[in-house]
Amino acid sequence: MTSRERLLAVLHGQLPDCVPCCPDISNMVPCRLTGKPFWDIYAFQDPPLWKAHIDALKFFDLDGGFEIYSFGPVDPVTGYVSPAEERVVHRYPDGRFVTQIFNPATERWNPRVTLYTADNPPASQVKPESLGLPPIPPEWEPLTGVRQWPVGMELWKLMKAELGDQGILGQRSGMGTCLLHNPDDVYAYYDDPGRFRKAMHATMEQVERRMELIARLDPRPDFLICGASGSLVFTTPAMFRELVLPVLKKTTALARAMGIPTHVHSCGPEAELVAMAAEETDLTVIDPLEIPPMGDCDLADLKKRFGSKIVLKGNLHTTEVMLRGSPADVAAASRKAIDDAAAGGGFILSTGDQCGRDTPNENLQTMLHTARTYGRY
Repeated sequence: MTSRERLLAVLHGQLPDCVPCCPDISNMVPCRLTGKPFWDIYAFQDPPLWKAHIDALKFFDLDGGFEIYSFGPVDPVTGYVSPAEERVVHRYPDGRFVTQIFNPATERWNPRVTLYTADNPPASQVKPESLGLPPIPPEWEPLTGVRQWPVGMELWKLMKAELGDQGILGQRSGMGTCLLHNPDDVYAYYDDPGRFRKAMHATMEQVERRMELIARLDPRPDFLICGASGSLVFTTPAMFRELVLPVLKKTTALARAMGIPTHVHSCGPEAELVAMAAEETDLTVIDPLEIPPMGDCDLADLKKRFGSKIVLKGNLHTTEVMLRGSPADVAAASRKAIDDAAAGGGFILSTGDQCGRDTPNENLQTMLHTARTYGRY
């Protein structure tokens, strides 16, 4: 099977030729492989992250596509173009620079800024005062030199063509599983829970409208992205059940009726989310199923309890195994994950969230080799 065929088989309840291997290399590893400063990829689209990611998938021959989730400045489904402008508000002597979003329609600056560096992904959602900058910049300059690419559905089709048989390509469903993103949101919820309930109902309506458009797309996406990182980090399971689960039920039911698989990525604590998704929604696949201390998942236990209801994708430790471990450690951890969750299908070998920038190539290659050989049915 090709990588694409292998992943589609799993998502549609079939048995592939071997366990798919889809480690999350979504940001740092692809950028490292370009040999360029990271700001070239993130700020100047030279190459854009999606292109660096696809090139990395082909370099390692991985089964990929789940972690390609940025589709450019124009929504490929609705055609919506944000009026917001990214402007440079500060530069450092070593080449680092800070940008801030300005919305000409409202004449407002975003209260957070983004710091671009040469050797790491940009630090977004940074309070300007933490960098010694004022909330409203006294001066700025346009972000110039950005490489131009197709936009909207044309960009999505280009990405799909570039990916080819190396994997599958999704689109956003219109929902996310994380409504509370920081401590300020937690206080805001307890001060005014009605505000978040209104957001839930608005999201439900947005999903319904978006699904009508997705149903008419040609080609349709291979799956729909429904999740967001850290769903249960600032949100309790009870809050999730109130604010997010109704939307997840609706979204996955509509997608299933169209024959399109659905995917949730939610790093951090996730065991209770797996249970809700498997027992109360039509969700197809969930990851990254992190182990303690960052997460709370036991892969063998989740397979035993929910393996017949949902595809599990995980969960090699990204620091102790993938970054710091030897190839022998990676092989052993890969075999254990396969032993824990591959029986009968419904499993994708992956990592417990994103691999670090300096993850050795040999470790990724070992993970792939183990899936292709030990992971046969």
